[in-house]
Amino acid sequence: MPELPEVEVVRRGLAKWVRGRTITAVEVLDPRSIRRHVLGTEDFVGNLEHAVVLDVVRRGKFLWMPLSMDGYPGEGTLPKVALMAHLGMSGQLLMQDPDVPDEKHLKVRITLSPVEGMPEQLRFVDQRIFGGLFVTSLVPTADSGPGGLGETPLPEIAEEASHIARDPLDPFFSFDAFYRKIKNRKTGLKRALLDQGVISGIGNIYADEALWQSQLHYARATDTLRRGDAERLISAVKDVMNAALAAGGTSFDSLYVNVNGDSGYFARSLNAYGRAGEYCGRCAAKGLQSMIKREQFMNRSSYTCPVCQPRPRNGRW
Repeated sequence: MPELPEVEVVRRGLAKWVRGRTITAVEVLDPRSIRRHVLGTEDFVGNLEHAVVLDVVRRGKFLWMPLSMDGYPGEGTLPKVALMAHLGMSGQLLMQDPDVPDEKHLKVRITLSPVEGMPEQLRFVDQRIFGGLFVTSLVPTADSGPGGLGETPLPEIAEEASHIARDPLDPFFSFDAFYRKIKNRKTGLKRALLDQGVISGIGNIYADEALWQSQLHYARATDTLRRGDAERLISAVKDVMNAALAAGGTSFDSLYVNVNGDSGYFARSLNAYGRAGEYCGRCAAKGLQSMIKREQFMNRSSYTCPVCQPRPRNGRW
């Protein structure tokens, strides 16, 4: 499943190609990929054709494109709807020219107004059909800040994303709000990191990497976390995600690619995730021979170093 850095790579790529362009045609090749648009194909197409794409916005792993039928809205007016994209396990948003042959798993083709030097089609490709596209309403943000990370800050958010907390790369992310939430919970640290109501956008891979970097164990009780520990953890989360962004995200197979069809290379830089049985790089640098350990966690896996990330005595989570 793509995590925040992978979705942000896609967002940045889309913003470069689609902002300010008009949707001239929409072709739905597989209605299963717009199943979340409950009013069906005709309504989906009708909401998109002739609309201008104002921006590409992301909060956590949610991605949407605010739309306007009247071009850029005037001062004091805001767009009311957006095209929401859910990538699922294998969804891809690709910018391509019409002469590029269709991919085997092409589901939706969106044609944009021509701009010299820019691809004309936005194609949604999805092998496993867990993802999809749908038109959704935009609602005011609870804190009156921008809905998410975009090129043009607007105090609106896609309705489906309105329940989640801000993510650590959001300029409006509040460390104080995050710290209050985890101190008021009696749960394990990794469980809190994966809770989208506490902090959004962190999945299994980057949680393990940030916990390794900050030398904290996933089972540490959140109500015992000192402020300095929490600051170190959030700093590690940001470092890991920014490093992943610089590498184009993490790709373990061909299913995650950016809008140009390229894979990410951060998997080569992982220090903990997927490295069970390998020596911990930090401990090795100190002359210690400690191997990364894999443990079952919430029907998935957690990877830790037993020396520099010792399990807390309570071991509750």
